[in-house]
Amino acid sequence: MHGPDPNNPHPMTGQPRVGFLKAFIDQPNIEVGDFTYYDDPAGPQHFVSRCVQHHYDFMGDRLVIGKFCAIATGVTFIMNGANHAMTGFSTYPFNIFGEGWEKGFDWATIKAGFKGDTVIGNDVWIGQEATIMPGITIGDGALIATKAVVTADVPPYAIVGGNPSRIIRKRFSDEVIADLLAIRWWDWDAAKITRNLDAIRGADLEALQKAS
Repeated sequence: MHGPDPNNPHPMTGQPRVGFLKAFIDQPNIEVGDFTYYDDPAGPQHFVSRCVQHHYDFMGDRLVIGKFCAIATGVTFIMNGANHAMTGFSTYPFNIFGEGWEKGFDWATIKAGFKGDTVIGNDVWIGQEATIMPGITIGDGALIATKAVVTADVPPYAIVGGNPSRIIRKRFSDEVIADLLAIRWWDWDAAKITRNLDAIRGADLEALQKAS
């Protein structure tokens, strides 16, 4: 036995609220790594409709989530489609209502505010009802506190919270973080991870270094 099947929609018997997201994602503009799960009483199959907001194919932005992430109920990823033009005196989207208001609209005024892809690293824990704004990058091993509003990139292994979010502390020293980012245990095959679970769970860096 080398762990659960990462393609199993419901890997926990009797817990339909928890699911590996990879099994539910079929949109080309969303990428989710192995073993990343979403926990929601309504069911993980509703992740895209409930959690990924204003994500339109024609915008071209992607949501990329790494491996071994834990995403709690009510997390929201705000994508670039939520953007309004900010180059004029008003941010009101006159053009979308037509009836003559679409005339003279310049798409470049919207694109000027695009922030790019939203990228979540590996082994990231995102707490309940946290909000991730467009174009944010969250580093490997980071922890996002409940109801945090993430408006800036988050370094690897940082703990952030608040609105707007701020770094509360780092989970480990800079030296340990550098070692963990070099080891990248989440890229190991399932058998190797299984053999080294005690070191991963027990924060045995020396054992992980030997295994790598």
